[in-house]
Amino acid sequence: MQAQERGAAALGAAIQGLGVNTRVLVIGAHPDDEDTQVIAWLSRGRHVETAYLSLTRGDGGQNAIGNELGEALGVIRTGELLAARRVDGGRQFFTRAYDYGFSKNAEEAFTQWPHDSLLRDVMTVVRSFRPHVIISVFSGTPRDGHGQHQAAGILAREAYDWAADTVRVPRSATAGFGAWTVQKFYRGASFRRENATLAFNVGEYDPLLGRSYAEIAAISRSQHRSQAFGTLQPLGVRMDYLQREASRVAAPEDPKAERSLFDGIDTTWARFRGALQGPALAALDSLPAAMRAARASYDPFAPAGVVAPLGRIWRLLEAICPPSASESPCSRSGRAEDLTDLGAAVVHEHERLSHALGLASGVTVEATVERERWGTDEVFPVKRTIYNRGTRPVEVTRALTIAGGIPRPLEMRPVVIAPDSSLALDVADGLGLGFESVSAPRWLARPRAGAMFQYAITGRDEAAYSGDPSVAFVMRVDGVGFLVQTPIVHRYADQVRGEVKRPVAGVPAVSVLLEQETVYAPARAPIERDVRVQLSAAGTTPRVVAVSLRLPPGLTTDSVSRSVSIPPGTVVTVTFRTRGQLPAGRHVVEAVATSAGRTFAQGYTTIDYEHIAPQRLYRPSRLTIEAVDVAGATGARVGYIQGVGDNSAAALEQLGIVVTRLEPEALAQADLRGYHAIVVGPRAYESHPALVANNARLLDYARDGGTLVVQYGQYEMMRPGIMPYPVTINRPHDRVTVENAPVTILDSTAAVLQSPNRITARDFDGWIQDRSLYMPRTFDPAWRPVLAMNDPGEQPVRGALLVAPVGKGTYVYTTLAFFRQLPNGVPGAARLFVNLLRARASSAQ
Repeated sequence: MQAQERGAAALGAAIQGLGVNTRVLVIGAHPDDEDTQVIAWLSRGRHVETAYLSLTRGDGGQNAIGNELGEALGVIRTGELLAARRVDGGRQFFTRAYDYGFSKNAEEAFTQWPHDSLLRDVMTVVRSFRPHVIISVFSGTPRDGHGQHQAAGILAREAYDWAADTVRVPRSATAGFGAWTVQKFYRGASFRRENATLAFNVGEYDPLLGRSYAEIAAISRSQHRSQAFGTLQPLGVRMDYLQREASRVAAPEDPKAERSLFDGIDTTWARFRGALQGPALAALDSLPAAMRAARASYDPFAPAGVVAPLGRIWRLLEAICPPSASESPCSRSGRAEDLTDLGAAVVHEHERLSHALGLASGVTVEATVERERWGTDEVFPVKRTIYNRGTRPVEVTRALTIAGGIPRPLEMRPVVIAPDSSLALDVADGLGLGFESVSAPRWLARPRAGAMFQYAITGRDEAAYSGDPSVAFVMRVDGVGFLVQTPIVHRYADQVRGEVKRPVAGVPAVSVLLEQETVYAPARAPIERDVRVQLSAAGTTPRVVAVSLRLPPGLTTDSVSRSVSIPPGTVVTVTFRTRGQLPAGRHVVEAVATSAGRTFAQGYTTIDYEHIAPQRLYRPSRLTIEAVDVAGATGARVGYIQGVGDNSAAALEQLGIVVTRLEPEALAQADLRGYHAIVVGPRAYESHPALVANNARLLDYARDGGTLVVQYGQYEMMRPGIMPYPVTINRPHDRVTVENAPVTILDSTAAVLQSPNRITARDFDGWIQDRSLYMPRTFDPAWRPVLAMNDPGEQPVRGALLVAPVGKGTYVYTTLAFFRQLPNGVPGAARLFVNLLRARASSAQ
């Protein structure tokens, strides 16, 4: 897709889009809800300014590429959406909603998300983006399934209805943006085609891009790697479908008579004639001919020929909306919040022209630094180089830096760069920048309030919020001005990947990070455990750091403080040996570092995947120890097959269990006789084909007297040969999403509830996000159900914990959300899971 962003193809697309002044906003609940087909078809194919608004960042989902969950997963999925938009050409917006997990209905969703607050967020985006058409992915009814989907469908329609009503929703509630009238409202109909009123072929081939819009959409969709959404790129006719629900324009009375999304909407520049007069009106009337001339002048082998026609369009736009005017038909006050439809069209046309002029001139800008990470107390020198690879002289008139979307001018004398030459502005030319704060996701800067992040929605899209600093230059070619902007990066060669560019990042002078955030420990039992503190320092010289631990009562350490020298660019691990005993409950260990008279008590981890930009997550240098009254853990030997988004094996080790990671590919030859139990992680059968192929080996292990504990899977668990006895999983699947929903013990004498830990209803206190998911609805009589549970107003489901004898051994199938509970130190989950591991021994008693 990179070829579409530069060169003749990108210039041709920009020229094709001249004059298109319509905007469409697509609204969904989660990152992967978006209809990439309609976004690609509109943005790449029809050059419509198209955006996707996701209520959440997908924090509550699962992770197919790593172990990050919760807010860390939300960071990954935010990056994946931005990567998707770079492919399909759309813009990206979010609200402040945190994805807390599955909801059964919209009413439940709005108990987590304040309805009015979230509606204000949505309306801020609508009033700032000013769409002519809104497309809601969801219907806003129970047929959407997920309660967050239903909420998104409801909020989309409310925003359509009320965006123009400043009495109901004053502009002060939407970041100062005033009324905007959305002209048409559609809902997605790809999954209910009988309701569709409009169909269009997204499989249409674009000869300039060399792909159909469906192919581009598939590439965009495949950016959602954390959700395992890689997909084929389809060829041929491929239809997409929408249903018109409301219209404020003279569209066909019968929605099925429509031939275009914009039927009834004047999409020409002529619709602005009534707002203009004199020279501005004359300039508006001259635009169509000027745009035709620009298209006619496009030659992919001589791109500079389009510069003069583009310059004429630029001057006409400035005549329509003078840049210096404090009040005009383009803005009631000269501020972005008061842009009119005309003003928004002119702003977008200027952006398109600036992009096209940069491509036509052949100018490229590089801004590089010597390393990726810089301390917030450092000034980093930036080497800037401007390359004129075109055929016309380029005059550079101004220089700027941009951070957080805020431009700052730099001193620079105008200079002309001849064709096939460059201008290097190195350190001696004086650009030294610094970070005012660390580089981190802005929505995580403050703690959440319930299921809402605490930051301001200002109406800018997500790309504009980037804190990564960049440089920009104002240039002129043949008297025509344009802007070229590029991020500041550390650029280096990787022997395998080739050229790598990493955005410059601000980090603390000293980072202090405890290896883990939450761990288990047996209560009232001797503890002897290493606490590892990871230290790193910014800068170019070694730094001496003293680090110490603050321990809860009951623990001691082998030394009060340690002093180390940290070489540049390295991580030094300082290990403290702790001993003692802890009563049941939560206890906190803190690490504090001092250096050069300053104190440091936070550190960062880096989320780093090839398909998204790197991000750093900060947390206090604090370890929470959950001391649990648990029996039967110490000395147990367990083989563990990793699942999806699965951090449970380490939690079991903290309880004293000896855990061996088993690779599915090696099961056929592995000696399994020494394990008290073998555990299969969540969705492991879905993610490991070798596990399916070698599953008979696990069943044989159970038949020979072993205990096999299998955590939840999806519909693959109904395939013959996976489970020893059949189960059925309903569509949509049964789940309990209210984390404090009552749990009924069906048989208090069941061995897995009796030994080695007596399990009661209290062991289900303090669970997070989910109780259970993908619960079997029906199952073979060989299965013994142990628990029943349900969300409010629903019938109890008995499939959360099933136990069955298999030969001489025991098979346990559980859909309880242990993958969320164990890594977060939930005590009852630890006690119950140990019982499952000891199920065979308990049954024999």
